[in-house]
Amino acid sequence: MDFNATLVGQLIIVFALVMGCICYYLGRRKTQSPVLAGLIGAGLSIVPILGVVYLVVLLLKKDINTTSSAVNI
Repeated sequence: MDFNATLVGQLIIVFALVMGCICYYLGRRKTQSPVLAGLIGAGLSIVPILGVVYLVVLLLKKDINTTSSAVNI
């Protein structure tokens, strides 16, 4: 079986974009900076196993509390 380097590169780029979107979505719920979480997810997905490990770390992280408790009148 012959692998084309262009096809492998395109698959890695598509995988990085998909992982970046998924990490951004999870980052909105679980971090203070979702854009940074998405960029880190996309960057680490260049090596697919690192992207998957980062995704698992985001999944296991607890959600942040977005409601403000200072407005209790």
